[in-house]
Amino acid sequence: MTAYTIFGTGNMAQAIGGVLAKGGASVEHISHEQGVGATVTGDVVVLAVPYPAVAEILGAYGDQLAGRIVVDITNPLDFETFDGLVVPDGSSAAAEIQRALPDARVLKAFNTNFAATLASGTVGDSATTVLVAGDAAEAKSTLMADVVSGGLRAIDAGSLARAHELEAIGFLQLTLAVGETISWTGGFAVEA
Repeated sequence: MTAYTIFGTGNMAQAIGGVLAKGGASVEHISHEQGVGATVTGDVVVLAVPYPAVAEILGAYGDQLAGRIVVDITNPLDFETFDGLVVPDGSSAAAEIQRALPDARVLKAFNTNFAATLASGTVGDSATTVLVAGDAAEAKSTLMADVVSGGLRAIDAGSLARAHELEAIGFLQLTLAVGETISWTGGFAVEA
């Protein structure tokens, strides 16, 4: 059984935690209110927070994240304009996190899903699929197996370099939902 520590207690954190627990993983949450005094116990750490909160977490918990699998679910949007991403061109939030945590195995996942589709297990008539990118094959296999055990589908989206494209997809999906072109209970489905 894999042990997960999830930073965050919002909709995405709860939905991801629910999927993982349903599959038999142990899940603990660290809330913002707990401050920097909490202890990370999970083998896998999920950053289920807005991208601007990541720097504070890395600064406070960087030593505890070394050697662990770190899952970045963020979409690094410019929340003032909703008109672009705030990471360097050609990079990604996940790549920036990997640079800050060279001893961790960083994965990009869940950023192309909405909380409602994780919780329901469906996007329209299709099964919810979690796309996972990263350079550590064993880390990807661990997360993907736990996602599948929790009742969802998982697809290996390639190396961590693919996080750039996953964040572009997440950005598009979020802007469509904010503009009420699609619903927060819908989104993009993957047919394999």
